Amino acid sequence: MTFVNPQLFFILILPLLVFAVVILKHKGNVTQVFNEEVLKRLSVGDDALPLVLRNILMLLGVLFLLIALARPVVDNGEKVVQLEGLSCVVALDISGSMRAKDIYPNRLEFAKTKMLSLFEEMPTDELAVIAFAHSSFMLAPFSSDKGTLKQIVEGVTDEYINMGSTDFSALGSYVAELLEKKQPKILVVFSDGGEKKDLEEFANIIKEEEISLYVVLVGSKKGSPVIGKDGKPLSHNGAIAITQRNDDLGQVALENGGAFVVANTGTTGVKDLVATIKAHHQNKEQGEVTIHDRDELFYYPLGLGLFLLLLGFSSLPQRSRDAI
Repeated sequence: MTFVNPQLFFILILPLLVFAVVILKHKGNVTQVFNEEVLKRLSVGDDALPLVLRNILMLLGVLFLLIALARPVVDNGEKVVQLEGLSCVVALDISGSMRAKDIYPNRLEFAKTKMLSLFEEMPTDELAVIAFAHSSFMLAPFSSDKGTLKQIVEGVTDEYINMGSTDFSALGSYVAELLEKKQPKILVVFSDGGEKKDLEEFANIIKEEEISLYVVLVGSKKGSPVIGKDGKPLSHNGAIAITQRNDDLGQVALENGGAFVVANTGTTGVKDLVATIKAHHQNKEQGEVTIHDRDELFYYPLGLGLFLLLLGFSSLPQRSRDAI
């Protein structure tokens, strides 16, 4: 048996020993305030446990709690665990329409929140994160470290937004390169959609490269004004430009063996999409990690310590000598 945190035991045992000496040699404040006759009248009844024994029980209880805090374990040695998961490219739309505020606080921030939910639902999967608009670029290479991926996505701000048109064909070519040596090839896109005529070349690339496309659509069908860098609505020919969610990108996903969801404020959309991805594809080995195989024993001293403390604080009436 070994201890995971032995330093805690050695740090706290000295104060406990000092406290034990003080308690066991101290007569008690109650007997100093009241005389013996008054104390007898205030007492409900005789106690079967002497004060010294009660103090010993409490000190032993604290001692066992310190042992539990040191976390005793049976160390079975190191164990190699195989990590399994999928390799996916996760793409975030940063085109100008993502500033629209038809969903709080805007489409970009809402899409980022849903992307973080995807990370939580795919803890052991290897993900690469990219951003796309008129061109596509890498935000994070393939990694299973969701903490780092989360920080990178949270760092995508309004300054990343590109007011140029979205080039889905450039996105398809870039993703094809990233997934060239991956099987299966999976792409998850967070976007407010795209026009059908702009998606034709993208759909051809997805089909030729055998990439399974999954889409999380953000925004509303009703639409919202396009917001410029100055935070004001943009106008075109004297009229305010309106951007609407276009579900044609979702249809491309369905036609290529994938699926799509329209993101909402709940958690079911992304969770259901991940369940669909897992159902369509078999996990692959993503490497291995070495862990310590341990059997935890802390609950034994913890339980004993709590029992002794309870016994020390309990009132145990002494049986009357006059009882028949």
